[in-house]
Amino acid sequence: MSQAGKASIKRGKPSYFMAILGVTVVLFLLGIVGWLTINSKKLMQYFKESVEIQVFLQPNIKDTARQNMQNYIASKPYVKTVRYTDKETAKQEWLKSGGEDFTEFLDNALLPTSIDFTLKEEFVDSLQLAQIKTELSQNPIVDEVKYPNAVVNKMQSNFRVVSLSLAGIAILIALLVIILIDNTIRLAMFSNRFLIKTMQMVGATRWFIAKPLNTRAIINGAISALIAIVAVYAIIMLAERLLPDLQALHDNKMLFLLFSILILLGISISLFSTHRSVIKYLRLKLDELY
Repeated sequence: MSQAGKASIKRGKPSYFMAILGVTVVLFLLGIVGWLTINSKKLMQYFKESVEIQVFLQPNIKDTARQNMQNYIASKPYVKTVRYTDKETAKQEWLKSGGEDFTEFLDNALLPTSIDFTLKEEFVDSLQLAQIKTELSQNPIVDEVKYPNAVVNKMQSNFRVVSLSLAGIAILIALLVIILIDNTIRLAMFSNRFLIKTMQMVGATRWFIAKPLNTRAIINGAISALIAIVAVYAIIMLAERLLPDLQALHDNKMLFLLFSILILLGISISLFSTHRSVIKYLRLKLDELY
């Protein structure tokens, strides 16, 4: 019986190679889609957290009042970064942006002092920005609160479409991966159907027959996932070398999560499909194997 089990594994090696290759390809495609999804989420986060709110202050306020206001804003849970812009800084930023040097006017109320801050990603939407503006405008030392409302609205609309599209693509790819891996494993097990049935006919138990095949499925799934991970990581490194701006989106934690998912998928689907195929062939009659 032991020799029959070993013969089953040995004679199944060619089909195992094709199974490993097939699973590797589909896991690689899923890994690429996952990486693109991660990058798109990081890019959306970057754009959202680049939205700046300007709190223009009343003229001739005391430094202590301004500092208290800045500390108040910095303490808010929605604030990511905060900075104070005095008249000279505002003038330099105006000139840097291409504005003409109307020094006589720039020193007056055209460029008032302001406290500028950016928001955390989850707070960048029209409703919450309007509430923040209303809250800050009630402070007596605040002259006006401004933010790019049109940009935020357009950003929300575009990001919603992108997020839904990516979610749909990711779900579709995940379903295709499961189906393709399942079919690949079933085809690989098809060549072993007579060996499985022969072992059953000579008295081997279901567990004895399934155990080596299940173990091999776990190994094959892990090998496929590792090869796919290496290939995906190589593509990522190549892309970041060709497009250096992508390095700013690099997220090791999310990549670790993605690679963990690939390993889990490779092992679990391979094991499930293999075990199901073994049980199927054990239940069939000999004539039904042809």
